[in-house]
Amino acid sequence: MKAKTFSAIGGWQSFLFCVGMYMVALFFSIFVCSAVFYAVNNGGTSSKNVAIQKTGAEREAMASVGK
Repeated sequence: MKAKTFSAIGGWQSFLFCVGMYMVALFFSIFVCSAVFYAVNNGGTSSKNVAIQKTGAEREAMASVGK
């Protein structure tokens, strides 16, 4: 009896591997690019505004404790 071989599927192995690696790289590049974008473009708030807001909130908290 002759054994069945799957040579047709074996011929696609390198192509499917390349497509799979492309999809994985594309998937991770979305996260890398979005992380870089959000690090560079922080939504229009500068570090000065954040520091002022923090000190204002701290003053309010201290004032409410002191009453």
